[in-house]
Amino acid sequence: MTSRRLVAALFGVAMTAAAAVGADHRGLIAAAVALIAILAGLFVRAVATAAVLAVVCLVALTESHPMLAATSGVCATAYLVLTYATLTRATAVGIAGFAIVGALATVVPAGLPWLPLLAPVAVVAAVGVALSPYLNPGD
Repeated sequence: MTSRRLVAALFGVAMTAAAAVGADHRGLIAAAVALIAILAGLFVRAVATAAVLAVVCLVALTESHPMLAATSGVCATAYLVLTYATLTRATAVGIAGFAIVGALATVVPAGLPWLPLLAPVAVVAAVGVALSPYLNPGD
């Protein structure tokens, strides 16, 4: 067992704790399943995905606060990245950037009825920007 796996497990516990705030008995059962899966994930990497799925169920059952769900999501991403790959600076910036955008989306009032129509255009633009270094035909 490496230190990276232990740090990943700490992120997994933080993911579960953030989602379990205010949970009822059904949510606590999902949290217990997630913690057991995190413990098993120290030895079998594939179980880490089950831990994240248990926390997704926990968030769905408890209807937690959006900021706690965002915190849980950031911890889940770090948990999976540290379990399966190496955390790079670009990955960390991406995790933080998407968390900030998601948190801002929960605080901005949705008074504009046409605003959801911009989401597909924004996604296509973001994918285009992300793939632009690979689409340069001159190289």
